[in-house]
Amino acid sequence: MYNPVKLHFGRGVVEKLGDVISRYGKRVLLVYGGGSIKRNGIYDQVIDQLRKAGAEVFEYPGIKPNPIIEDVDAAAALGREKHIDVILAVGGGSVIDSAKMISITIPVNHTGWDFVKSVVKPKSAVPLVAVLTLAATGTEMNRFAVTQNNKTREKLGYGDPLIYPEESFLDPAFTLSVPADYTSYGISDLIAHCLEAYFGEGEATLSDRFVYAIIREAMDNGPALMNDLGNYRLREIIMYAATSALNNLTIYGRKYGDWGVHSIGHTLSVLYDIPHGASLSIVYPAWMKFHLKKIPDRIAELGKNLFGTITADETIAGFEGFFTSIQSPVRLKESGIDVSEKGEEIFRTLVANRAGGNHFKFTEAGYRELIRLMA
Repeated sequence: MYNPVKLHFGRGVVEKLGDVISRYGKRVLLVYGGGSIKRNGIYDQVIDQLRKAGAEVFEYPGIKPNPIIEDVDAAAALGREKHIDVILAVGGGSVIDSAKMISITIPVNHTGWDFVKSVVKPKSAVPLVAVLTLAATGTEMNRFAVTQNNKTREKLGYGDPLIYPEESFLDPAFTLSVPADYTSYGISDLIAHCLEAYFGEGEATLSDRFVYAIIREAMDNGPALMNDLGNYRLREIIMYAATSALNNLTIYGRKYGDWGVHSIGHTLSVLYDIPHGASLSIVYPAWMKFHLKKIPDRIAELGKNLFGTITADETIAGFEGFFTSIQSPVRLKESGIDVSEKGEEIFRTLVANRAGGNHFKFTEAGYRELIRLMA
C-alpha cells in the first residue's frame, strides 16, 4: 500500500496554498483550462496566494476537456525555458492529468507520448501541486493520467509513482459553479472507477465493501445534488467520494482493475469528443449485458448490495435507471451518435486500439455486439 499525496480538504484550504508552494520553489508553472476559473473567482484566489508567496508565475492556459499531448509538450517546453521549480495545476481531471505528464516531460527532450507508449520510463519529475475544481476523476490522489493523441486516434492512460501530486487542495466550494452536465458526468465517472476495480482480477471482500459504500454515497446524494447544484454539503460528499473511488482504496487485495470500459470510452471520446464521464455511462450497461452469461453471479452480487435486487438483469437495469436519473446518457444515440452511420468507424478504432480490459478481453465479433448494445 502506497499513497504519498498530502490532501488538504475543506472550505478555505487554499489559504494554505502560498505557504505550500514556497516549499517547492519560486518559479511556478500555472496550468489551467478554458478560463472558467477566471469567471468564478478561483483564479484570483490562487494568484493572491502566489503573490503573497513571492512566486514568479508563468501561465499555460487552455487545457482541453479531453487533454491532448500537444499541450503537454508545449507546456513542458515552456517549463524548460523558464526553469520551473514547481507546477501548479488548477482545474479538473484534464488539467491535473496534463500537469502530471508535463511534470515528467519537462526534464527530458522528447514528447510526453513516449512515456504513454512505454518507449521510455521517466527518471524524474518536477513537483506538482493540484487545486481541484471538479469532483470526478480522483487524479488528485493517484498516479494515473490520461491524454490523447489526435494524430494516432488514441486516448490512453498512463501510470507511474513519479506523477503522484505532492499535495492537493480540495475545497468543495470550488465545485459549486460546475454546471449540471459536468456534475452528472463526474458522478458517473466516480462510479465507473469503483466498477473497474470491482470487475478486476482477484477476490478482496473488504475492497468490495469499499466499492459498495462509495457507489451508495454517490447514488444516495447524486440525484439530490442534481436538483440543488449550489448545495455545499452535497458537493462535499460527492467530492470526497470521487477521491476515494480512485486513490487505491478499492484496488487493494486485487491483482489489478479491469479498465476495459475506460478503454472503450476513450475510443468514443477521441472519435466524437464525448465527455469522459458520459462515455462511461454509455459503455458500462452495455459491457455488463455483454458479460451477462460469463459473470452473472458477480453482476448480481453488485446489484444485491446496491439496489437490493436479485438478478444480474436487475442490476443492469438499476444502473441504467440511476444514470438516466442524473441525466447521464446510457445510449450512443443520446449523445447524437447514429450507429448505422458511425458503427463501422467505432469498430475499426476499437480494433486498431485493441480496446479492452486487463481481465476481460474482446474479440472482433465481441466489439460488434458491444456496439449494438450501446446503440
